[in-house]
Amino acid sequence: MSNLAKFDSLRETYESFCYQDYHYSVENGEFCAKFDFVLTPNIEFHPTFRIPSRSFYHWDTIPKPLLDNLVFHIGMIELISYWKIACPKNVVIKPFALDEEQIRWWKKLYFNGLGEFFYVNGIKTNINDFMTITFSSNRSVGTCHGAFNLLHEQTLIPVGGGKDSVVTLELLKNRVPAIPLIINPRGATNECVAAAGFTEEQTAIVKRTLDPTMLKMNAEGYLNGHTPFSALLAFYTILLGFATKSRYIALSNESSANEPTVPDTEINHQYSKSVAFENDFRHYVVKYIDADIQYFSFLRPLNELQIAKLFSRAKEYRKVFKSCNAGSKTDSWCGKCPKCLFTWLALSPFISRKDLTDIFGKDLLTDNNLRPILDQLDGSVEVKPFECVGTVGEVRACVNKILQTDDNLRDTILDGVEKTDDLTVEDYVSQFDDGNNLPELFKNILKEGLNA
Repeated sequence: MSNLAKFDSLRETYESFCYQDYHYSVENGEFCAKFDFVLTPNIEFHPTFRIPSRSFYHWDTIPKPLLDNLVFHIGMIELISYWKIACPKNVVIKPFALDEEQIRWWKKLYFNGLGEFFYVNGIKTNINDFMTITFSSNRSVGTCHGAFNLLHEQTLIPVGGGKDSVVTLELLKNRVPAIPLIINPRGATNECVAAAGFTEEQTAIVKRTLDPTMLKMNAEGYLNGHTPFSALLAFYTILLGFATKSRYIALSNESSANEPTVPDTEINHQYSKSVAFENDFRHYVVKYIDADIQYFSFLRPLNELQIAKLFSRAKEYRKVFKSCNAGSKTDSWCGKCPKCLFTWLALSPFISRKDLTDIFGKDLLTDNNLRPILDQLDGSVEVKPFECVGTVGEVRACVNKILQTDDNLRDTILDGVEKTDDLTVEDYVSQFDDGNNLPELFKNILKEGLNA
């Protein structure tokens, strides 16, 4: 059965998905939460998360209506991972009532955030028909504008273990009071935070657990695929922002994330890293949560090559950072995927081939199995890899730089590749994208870092 036929069949079998309730508690300083989801007629999911105790949390100072609101919204973004199993036509929200603008906002996020999921699975649908959202409560979302005006001039910095969040950590750690944030820590995230000079007790940690029933159904062949993790991260950061009294939340998403993965469409693997989502999210937070907290991407004015140049200066991270999703479980570079090859190419104008070989454990240019991936990255084939990679232009600029400076390319993936007339690496590193939401303090810090 094709995935499109499976999509239609599952929607007939499972008519609705219900967000029943959320629960949370604080015991000995540890925050724990659980969600109740039901895929009708009788499949229950109960994902959880917990936030281990730290001295900088202030759970008891957050007004209960605001805390209810924050946890409820995390449930709203968590549910998409469970809805996609059968893609039922109707989604019922029980804890709160939503107004029409909220319903439109969530449908837009779900639809665009699942753009890759629909595309890869061959599912033909549209934003109007893929789901309806209704509610069965008269209780409005409890906005608390002005009720929690004790936020400090402090910055929460999510850390994923790759070069981007390393650059944000390095530029901000000595300029503003900062707290790193890690969701489900792994070797690279822990080691990057340690390399930046933060201890575990100085780091906010979220331990998120998926419901085993969902994992079992995925293994059994129900629908599966990419979900907008960065949107999920966004809602978690708002909760942690209030818990730590941090006025600023500094993401590390770059301007390059705005380019669609599939040309001439809005299908973007990095949709929830794009400035379009960032703008929508900021508007939503101001209207439905609280206007005092500031969510923005610190690296939004920069492209991937500028970030790579900044990262190349921080040599202490070269052995600990990891951007490879395929190797995340073993905390390694797999050396075979688009993310590995793109990261190599992006760093190549600023770090020698010998040093890159030391970082990745092999010379990726000599692995001819990567040539088809290069064709995807440089636009030789139409669709880019569904990974967090840079733009076609950035890749071509890096390839041109290697062709210009490296005389040892025989029998490599660049053997026979012709130089193009695209922008140069030097062109890219002189850019500054004004389509950003940086407060003036952070904009100045970033410009000083670029000019250092």
